[in-house]
Amino acid sequence: MPVCGGTERTTTVIIGAGLPGLAIASELRRRGVDSIVVDGLETLGVAQPANTISLPRCDAPNSATIQERNEILRHLRNYAASHKLDIRNHTRAVQLDLLDTEANNPSVHQWAVHTPDGILLADHIVLTRGAHSHLRRMFADLGLAVGHNLGAAMRAIGIYLVGVGELITPTPKEILRQAKVVGQAISAKVHPDSVPLALTGSFAAVSASI
Repeated sequence: MPVCGGTERTTTVIIGAGLPGLAIASELRRRGVDSIVVDGLETLGVAQPANTISLPRCDAPNSATIQERNEILRHLRNYAASHKLDIRNHTRAVQLDLLDTEANNPSVHQWAVHTPDGILLADHIVLTRGAHSHLRRMFADLGLAVGHNLGAAMRAIGIYLVGVGELITPTPKEILRQAKVVGQAISAKVHPDSVPLALTGSFAAVSASI
């Protein structure tokens, strides 16, 4: 949805176009929530202004078998193609800004994801890379206090994790579980008065059979 000057508006930006990114994009599509998937953030070698963060790439090897992972990826890619998900494999997020919240509703946050092609505005961000230690540093850079529950602190400002967690290398099954949980959480915020029925598709079959 182009707005002006290379700026687009969407409900959710998913940072990371691998298995976790496809899994959450498919889950959100089934729940009637729009999203844009871009490749992971890079580290910038310059100081950033307040409310701006940059994440390094963290491509840790997955411990699951290649065969299992490839089978899930095949189903997810087929689902993405058949449902025309907005997957931008060649667009990289290079900067993430937390914008001012609404004065009358401080619980509402908006994010600006900067890419070489323009800016993506979204209410929700899903990260699919980054160690917990780095995510805590990210919060410090934003000037936000984080307690023991990192996940709760992130959700409070509209950031969710899929493919990132206590497990150093989440298995494909764990990634699908995280995608379902995050999909439900975002959908509940987008559709607070009613929970839409999940749309059918090959991704649903993958989730049920694994």
